[in-house]
Amino acid sequence: MFALLDISQQQELMQYVLAQKQGGNPDTSLRSISSQVIPTTSIVKLTEIQAENLYFCLENRLVYICETEIMLTVKEFDIFALLIMNPRRVLTYEMIIDLVWHENLDYYSHRAINNHVSNLRHKLKVTPETPDYIRSVHSIGYKFNPNIELL
Repeated sequence: MFALLDISQQQELMQYVLAQKQGGNPDTSLRSISSQVIPTTSIVKLTEIQAENLYFCLENRLVYICETEIMLTVKEFDIFALLIMNPRRVLTYEMIIDLVWHENLDYYSHRAINNHVSNLRHKLKVTPETPDYIRSVHSIGYKFNPNIELL
């Protein structure tokens, strides 16, 4: 059986296991323990973005809003990742097709992108107060809402 752990759970588990091996207190600083055992170059930093009630993790393909996990399809996540990783940039339909579908625009229409973005917007709107994370740029494409401050 496999279990997926988020980064904080992984750190807690490593701290506990290392403390048990050393016969020490599990509350010992994780940094001091891990620096003795694991070279710092082997620790991979995750691409995480936070904005108000939004949490996004690229590597774990997670999106949370108001601490609720948002289940996205592969294409929805890829589109959202593209937008959130380029928050001040307008992404044209052509760019989205090329970067998400890896095809030319002749095969997929603007309607396919519009449908995916519409579904994505619906899923991200957890409450009426939840901001609109995706802005339309009429006849051009989409962008991440520039009024939302990323932390």
